[in-house]
Amino acid sequence: MSLAPGYDPTQFEARLYAQWEASGVFKPSGHGEPYCILLPPPNVTGTLHMGHAFQHTLQDALVRYHRMRGFDVLWQMGTDHAGIATEMVVSRNLALEGKGETRDSLGRDGFIEKVWEWKQASGDTIERQMRRLGTSGDWSRSTFTMDPMAADAVREAFVRLFDDGLIYRGQRLVNWDPVLKTAISDLEVANEEEDGSLWSIRYPLADGETYAYVERDEDGNETLRETRDYLVVATTRPETMLGDTAAMVHPDDERYASLHGKSVVLPLTGRRIPVITDDYVDRAFGTGVVKVTPAHDFNDYAVGQRHSLPLINIFTPDAKILDGVLAEEAGVPEPYRGLDRFDARKAVLADLESQGLLLETRPHKLQVPRGDRTGQVIEPYLTDQWFVKMDTLGARGLQLAESGAVKFVPPNWINTYRHWMENIQDWCISRQLWWGHRIPAWYDATGRAYVGRDEAEVRAKHGIDASMALTQDNDVLETWFSSSLWPFSTMGWPNEALMRERGFDRFVPSSVLVTGFDIIFFWVARMIMMTDHFTGEVPFKDVYITGLVRDAHGQKMSKSKGNVLDPIDLVDGISLDDLVAKRTTGLMNPKDAPKIEKATRKEFPDGIPAFGADALRFTIAALATHGRDIKFDLNRAEGYKNFCNKLWNAARFVLMNTEGFSASGVPELRSDFDRWIVHSLRNTMLNVQDAFAAYRFDYIAQELYDFTWNELCDWYLEFSKAELQLGDSESSRNTKHVLLYVLEQTLRGLHPIIPFVTDEIWGHIAPRLGLDATTVSIQQYPTWESLPSDAESVSAASTVSALQAVVVQIRSIRSQLGISPGKPIQLLVQGPRDDMAAIAITRYEPQLKSLVRAESVHWIETEPPAAATAVLGDIRLFVPLEGLVDLGAERSRLDKEIKRVEVEIAKCRGKLASETFVANAPPAVVEQERKRLVDWTSQQDALSAQRAKLG
Repeated sequence: MSLAPGYDPTQFEARLYAQWEASGVFKPSGHGEPYCILLPPPNVTGTLHMGHAFQHTLQDALVRYHRMRGFDVLWQMGTDHAGIATEMVVSRNLALEGKGETRDSLGRDGFIEKVWEWKQASGDTIERQMRRLGTSGDWSRSTFTMDPMAADAVREAFVRLFDDGLIYRGQRLVNWDPVLKTAISDLEVANEEEDGSLWSIRYPLADGETYAYVERDEDGNETLRETRDYLVVATTRPETMLGDTAAMVHPDDERYASLHGKSVVLPLTGRRIPVITDDYVDRAFGTGVVKVTPAHDFNDYAVGQRHSLPLINIFTPDAKILDGVLAEEAGVPEPYRGLDRFDARKAVLADLESQGLLLETRPHKLQVPRGDRTGQVIEPYLTDQWFVKMDTLGARGLQLAESGAVKFVPPNWINTYRHWMENIQDWCISRQLWWGHRIPAWYDATGRAYVGRDEAEVRAKHGIDASMALTQDNDVLETWFSSSLWPFSTMGWPNEALMRERGFDRFVPSSVLVTGFDIIFFWVARMIMMTDHFTGEVPFKDVYITGLVRDAHGQKMSKSKGNVLDPIDLVDGISLDDLVAKRTTGLMNPKDAPKIEKATRKEFPDGIPAFGADALRFTIAALATHGRDIKFDLNRAEGYKNFCNKLWNAARFVLMNTEGFSASGVPELRSDFDRWIVHSLRNTMLNVQDAFAAYRFDYIAQELYDFTWNELCDWYLEFSKAELQLGDSESSRNTKHVLLYVLEQTLRGLHPIIPFVTDEIWGHIAPRLGLDATTVSIQQYPTWESLPSDAESVSAASTVSALQAVVVQIRSIRSQLGISPGKPIQLLVQGPRDDMAAIAITRYEPQLKSLVRAESVHWIETEPPAAATAVLGDIRLFVPLEGLVDLGAERSRLDKEIKRVEVEIAKCRGKLASETFVANAPPAVVEQERKRLVDWTSQQDALSAQRAKLG
């Protein structure tokens, strides 16, 4: 079967992936040095987004590269059970079914059964999409975080941490989503700037207390003095004042010095609360008086702990004001009981105003915390939760990074890690959900908790017989807890037999983790701490932190902005109408749909064309710079699709010109062109090897692109044509061998980045070189050492490079003067015959004539009239213009070139005239500048002379 006439990835991508997976090449070989990457497990509810595509492409490139280098490679696949997200998806599906079933009506067991049904039916969507991109992980080992093996690890870790005194149950403030009615992590909270208000409220002093209130200007001059019997408190959340337990001032604020230890009467409640002092207060903000509500503000909670203030919770789990007995215990006035928090705000403000206690309302910009899944305002909420103590674990985690046991790439990200670890707080690990790892704790009738791997162990451990009823904790562990065990739970821990079977000793620690900066603390740090605590190992040696994938304008991709790109749409293409529908369906704010549709139709008037997986992967690699977010531009993807097409056409040229030819082994390097192309490939692969070691995927892409497009396709294929025209000569046969060899090695080099097109082409090239044509995936990756070279390679490369420079100059003349590519020219050369360019012209005259379409090449002593000129050092190239071009255009070209050279001369003279430069620059640099001046001056003289000839 011959290579298809045109590059069409739809014809081979799916077929090749199925062949790869069926052949088992993705599994560890069991030979060589181990190399392991852990896939950050995507949510089982999810679909592939650009962040996934970006990180998965880089991981796959590393995996394929090391597999070809002979490493024993494991890319551990898996998905996360995604507690909150999964419950939301299944609840939404139940509503859409219209049977009247809900989470609550089904009950815990019934709902979890529905979740498992959904997982079996739809949970592998993202894995199918990953395959579309070429992900070469070991799917046979894929782990779901709710699988029995992972669940055993979670229970074991919880019990051991509890037994070690590192897990406890306590009442603390958490981020609470009143719609989901569960605690959520900081990562699931999005702080959004919104317009709000700042209300100033009068808090009367108790016991008839008064004080002299004084205000001063910046110079200390008194601007106001009056006697007050109240404090003025500014707040953005007046409804929470019902839970205030103190008013607070700065200890050094002279305005309130006489009130330390006094009390105020909390408006609307009549409750006395103390006036306390704390350095936390910003004296310059508002009046310098702050209300303290420890049960409903994280900062106030810390203040409350320092001052032993009571905690008064005023909210129900769905963010309504308490009612009934609980409201009475909290001292909540009856008019506000049972109100939604925002209705309570209105009622509180109305009553404050009617009582003359609301002094001022002014606009204020707020940072409002909203749940990223529900969009609802998150409440700091006081609940009983399970926590992991982080002080000793955190100190050890920081030590491991500081010592270099775990290395961050780029290295500056250790600063972010350090900041988190030095400010670490205890970790809330419980969630009020049903889907997830249920907390292995049981309660007796008195509420006492017992922790164990199962109920039987609890009863045996604590001597509890069957007559005493035990009830398991209803909460589950947050998904970050099971994810923190990922490096070793996937390796069978704590089951020793499973650990041996899955290669624990071989693949822990793994080689590198590729992940985003936003989860350095939530996941990276916790894996470091947990892996060290339970195994004594670090989880990975390197952490490569990627940037964020943004749109072409630098904006963060989000559903609400309507600028999300689906990587599968880039692979397969999508019509404009389908793209608009995808971007405007399911918006949190449907009113944004018209604006999103308008922007989408403007940016993608024809929809998105199909680029194929390889073009997307090459684009991602090229954009993967260190330390910067990525602006994803479809024009780049179009460019890399063109690259794949050029590679395809180059392969067709080689196959067509080697029809019926076969050879094996490494070819002899008989010509300078052979030596030059292989030498160039050696240099390229040396640079690529260094770039892989440094995780510089952008350098890898650039090196491979430049060599393939410029050196191989644009030059060597052209150089080879003269030899190929010699029929069945020995020289022609050797050129065919070199063509096949260099293309085959180039395909190997490109394969980690663009696996599909390289393997499809390789299957046609390999048989002509006597290679097993199963797949390029397991062929040896080319290196500096593995590629051939001889004593003449370096000098040959220099001479061919000189020829290239000559060709570029002549082609430039053709282009600038508009000489048709098919129109033959005469080439005249003047200068010393021992110049490198002169040697190249003489040695490679047949190739030169072919490359520049020259009828003849002549050496001359005197300059010809009316000729276009190019200068290469001491060599001058002339193209007589008679009958070729408009002489007026040539005069204009020379004038522009002379001006350009004059600018360069001025730069050189400016530097050399600077005493500072001459005195401080290295002597070699100064000498180089003097040589540049000589060269530019020589060019100026030659160009000026030629210009004079044209009148």
